[in-house]
Amino acid sequence: MDMNPLKDILAKSQKNGGTPLFDHLRHVAAVAARTAEAIGCDAAIARLGAHLHDIGKTHPDFQRRLHQRVDDCDIPFRHEITSLLFLPLLPRNEWPRLVDMIAAHHRSIRHGKKSQGLLDLVDCNEPEEVFERHSRKWEEWSPTALAILEALGLTIRPVTLIEAHGAFEYCIKYCGDKSYGWSRWKGLLVAADHFASALVDESEALAGKLFRPPDLTAFHKRKDLLYPLSLMEASDARPHTLVIAPTGAGKTDFLMRRCKGRVFYTLPFQASINAMFNRFKEFMPDTDIRVLHASSRLMANNEDKEERVLQPLIGSSVKVLTPHQLAALICGTRSFESIAIDIAGTDVILDEIHSYSDIAQAMVLEVVRALLKLNCRIHIGSATMPADLINRLLQMLGEESKVNLVKLKKEQLVTFDRHIVHKHMEEGPALEKIPQALKQGEKVLVVCNRVDRAQTVFKELLGKYSDVPIMLLHSRFRRCDRAELEKRLHNDFEKSKGPCIVVATQVVEVSLDISFDLMVTDCAPLDALIQRFGRINRRRTPESVQKKILKPVHIIAPPSDCKDCLPYKKEIMHRSFEQLPDGEVLHEEQIQKILDEVYPAIELKPIDTHLVWEGDCFLLKELWHHPKSVLMEMLNIESASCILLSEQERYEKSRHDERMMLEIPISQKAARYRKFTRYGQSEYGSRPLIVADEIYSPAQGLTLAEIDNTM
Repeated sequence: MDMNPLKDILAKSQKNGGTPLFDHLRHVAAVAARTAEAIGCDAAIARLGAHLHDIGKTHPDFQRRLHQRVDDCDIPFRHEITSLLFLPLLPRNEWPRLVDMIAAHHRSIRHGKKSQGLLDLVDCNEPEEVFERHSRKWEEWSPTALAILEALGLTIRPVTLIEAHGAFEYCIKYCGDKSYGWSRWKGLLVAADHFASALVDESEALAGKLFRPPDLTAFHKRKDLLYPLSLMEASDARPHTLVIAPTGAGKTDFLMRRCKGRVFYTLPFQASINAMFNRFKEFMPDTDIRVLHASSRLMANNEDKEERVLQPLIGSSVKVLTPHQLAALICGTRSFESIAIDIAGTDVILDEIHSYSDIAQAMVLEVVRALLKLNCRIHIGSATMPADLINRLLQMLGEESKVNLVKLKKEQLVTFDRHIVHKHMEEGPALEKIPQALKQGEKVLVVCNRVDRAQTVFKELLGKYSDVPIMLLHSRFRRCDRAELEKRLHNDFEKSKGPCIVVATQVVEVSLDISFDLMVTDCAPLDALIQRFGRINRRRTPESVQKKILKPVHIIAPPSDCKDCLPYKKEIMHRSFEQLPDGEVLHEEQIQKILDEVYPAIELKPIDTHLVWEGDCFLLKELWHHPKSVLMEMLNIESASCILLSEQERYEKSRHDERMMLEIPISQKAARYRKFTRYGQSEYGSRPLIVADEIYSPAQGLTLAEIDNTM
């Protein structure tokens, strides 16, 4: 048949690509069928649900709204409700799964955004009025919808208005009778819809490559006496893993060797995520590896749109992310079902989970509980973990019967003694160690707890050592500048010969593969300090082990005022400072003992009221989701951002991924306190605040010392 008339019916506005509805439904069907095969659902039903899910967009009111963006009716038009009116084309026994895919793929059926879910609308209006709104002029436009479905391969016939009304009543009753739980079918359709909307014409070709296990051969081949975990057998039959070993012992390789399928690898900081992504790309060059954080699309090849767009989507072989991106699983926010079907049955590696705040750590433990319900294999690695946390995790995972607990022997730990600790009551004597180190051609790392202090120290050192390469790294740079700084950190500083200085915040603590010679650091909680120390004398060699080469770390005493200790707790910082040696070697075998002195018990914030899991019970009904989560707001997951005044026009005219490059992350606290800007807020993208160019530079980042004293 002639397809040209069907091409005029759009699924997206011209601003969003102008995709014809026929093409969009075909793309979604290809991804939905592949996803169904991967998760054990009926691929034929998945394809039918994908064909139907947006067919309601054929309605003239939707097509007009794509161009005019007006709605002249008191009852809002929801295309997914109109899509449900075509259920009579298919056998009745298939309707439940089809309704699950269609009814809530944008809005929760109840308590949805703007109260526009199916049950919201019939609660607030007469059901007959809702039906009439979505079936208006049925005889005029439904033949076009049927023609699209026929072109997609469905056997079609005219659907009478009476039949459509019967389907509408069925859906109301079916949705109203929903029990507590969550729907894999909804998750499948939402994931496929997001994938096809992002990749458009490439969707069908890429669908066949989804859900492939990674080739982990490279990790199994790496054997080295310097990395004792590389020599340990990883084939233990127990499903879960807990590894406690020093930085540089080979934890990542061991944890990857424990994996049997697709891998989700979590880390706490953007910089560490980026570093791990690049490391995996090197070891597994032909594997679908993706990275997920606020600026993850910048990590992909900037010349490859397909690779950039793929990052947050379903079905990767390996995904590197923070546990915060999994918080929807326990909060029941939008698309949580898609995350659940993507991660169910996979290997999940949680690296350095001790690094989180009390609220975030409680969140991580609840995520572990949810992952266990999804039959995931959990692998946890840490250089520093208090005994209380170890015991909680073991109890949660199933103790010895289900957990392979791995620690190094005493004689192995001795070879990891790498640092001499020096404690200073003031910063002056610590900073005085820098000139001699530079004179000897050494690389110096200065770590500050807050951005404003890091900026101050950077300016002071820049004035003193202008002839030495020096850079500043923290979280408050434009995302494009941050990505470039991380590249420079490795290529122009860590790998280059000769002296240099890097001033940074906590962003360098975890998994950054850099090895410097001297550290000057603010005091921090002991576990954080040990992670920082891991950036000094990191590269072990047979010679360094034999000669027991040690490098100095200089720690500045914590402030006496609680406010000045932020973002950490004063008592934890002072206990940490007291437990560390002074002028002596920090022995690796002693770390667990002093760590337990600092953390005799782990204090977790109660977050039960924010969760959708309670034991084995799920507290949401199927096809429901929460529009937002107080817990995620508390964790500052949806962080605020700002842009420069000079880049406002460019930002507002750019695509989503281009906008992200211009954004500067700031805390919600800073965003609420707007005295630092008189330029208001953009109405585009993430609605960033607009700030003067004068308070930003590519070398120092955004200067908000008086506003925001957090990382």
